[in-house]
Amino acid sequence: MIENAKTAFIRQGLLIQQGLLAGAAGGLAEVAWVSLYAGVTGGDPAALARGVTTAAGVSALLPAAPAALGVAVHMTLAVLLGVVLSLAWSRLRARGLSNPYPVMLAALAGVWATNFFVVLPVVSPAFVHAVPYAVSLTSKLLFGMAAAATFHWQAAPVETLARVRSK
Repeated sequence: MIENAKTAFIRQGLLIQQGLLAGAAGGLAEVAWVSLYAGVTGGDPAALARGVTTAAGVSALLPAAPAALGVAVHMTLAVLLGVVLSLAWSRLRARGLSNPYPVMLAALAGVWATNFFVVLPVVSPAFVHAVPYAVSLTSKLLFGMAAAATFHWQAAPVETLARVRSK
């Protein structure tokens, strides 16, 4: 009984670690994409980061560096989303799904739609149109690809632990 609780605790810890890595990878993929888009179009990626700060309602926390705070808020939300995705993927994988790519792409398309058509129009209408929809959707899909790649890459250690513990 104690061994099962210990194994479950270790497994949850691994899932959280995977989620943190997946979220960080996804968040960085979005930052890279938006920076590339801004560079190609002559835009200002710092303006988008400041927009995140404004949309999150935390501009007053660090008024001297709103772009840095925007990136910090973005990455915090990204790793939290990564943990949620990791826990969800664990459950789906236990039901027989083996390919995280379509699941993560669908999940992140849903996150994008919720953000851009439900949450942001109320919280920060100006941020909705900071970049074209296609650019923001691509950003979320790149997050999904990065998260899926992270889950795919990390699947072996979790599966090995489960096999070892079940013997």
